[in-house]
Amino acid sequence: MTARPGISRPAGLILTTLEGVPGHTIVKHLGLVQGSTVRAKHVGRDIAASFKNLIGGELKGYTELLQEARHEATQRMMKEANKLGANAVVNIRYATSSLAQGAAELFVYGTAVQID
Repeated sequence: MTARPGISRPAGLILTTLEGVPGHTIVKHLGLVQGSTVRAKHVGRDIAASFKNLIGGELKGYTELLQEARHEATQRMMKEANKLGANAVVNIRYATSSLAQGAAELFVYGTAVQID
């Protein structure tokens, strides 16, 4: 499995949305690992988005904001998995929630495991 651009992984840490890693056996279950970040809209991005809403199209400022948030949350989850001695994180899921007007949380979680 190759890393996605912008995601740096500790050597040997495999990330997957699958319940296991094909060709490997889970030999130890280390528990839930998670990472999150709360981001607020930038006034400049918000103004640009308001104009874009009138004419339609991608809100690139918000796309970048979410990419940055996914990256940060994933890095935090990987750090936690590394501390537990995991060499893989399986069943990874992402969730978002609105905390306040203009602020949102991006949350990632998975199961830290050791595979053969």
